[in-house]
Amino acid sequence: MIKYSLICKDGHEFEGWFADSAAFDKLAKRKLLECEHCGTPHVEKQIMAPNVGVKSNKKSSVPTNSVATGPADPRMQAMLKVMREVREHVVKNSENVGDKFADEARKIHYGEKEERGIYGQATREQTKELIEEGITVHPLPVLPEDQN
Repeated sequence: MIKYSLICKDGHEFEGWFADSAAFDKLAKRKLLECEHCGTPHVEKQIMAPNVGVKSNKKSSVPTNSVATGPADPRMQAMLKVMREVREHVVKNSENVGDKFADEARKIHYGEKEERGIYGQATREQTKELIEEGITVHPLPVLPEDQN
């Protein structure tokens, strides 16, 4: 596995894990990568410092099992708590229609199916079309544990 620092055409920075450099190239060429902030498929690798291992006969000054972290920002923790509660509420009180979300949302909006809460997956293009048709949609919050 290899981790790349990535950047989209709008300057959003994020990280991605790939099996190898060829896997990144293949996905990027087919426009299957998306910026996690804006969804654009125009994503590139950033210049990164190499992660060079320490020789086995040298001792590292940093213990290998330690992780440097800063104190958790209480505002961030509160925001994540609310995001988790929103997501839990939607999942508990709505039907998961999977990749049929756009079709089901239209049927409900146009009165072809009973009104009910639904959630699922839609492409960026499908979401844009729904909004242009006046159909209200909202993305579920993306949580840190979703990135694992």
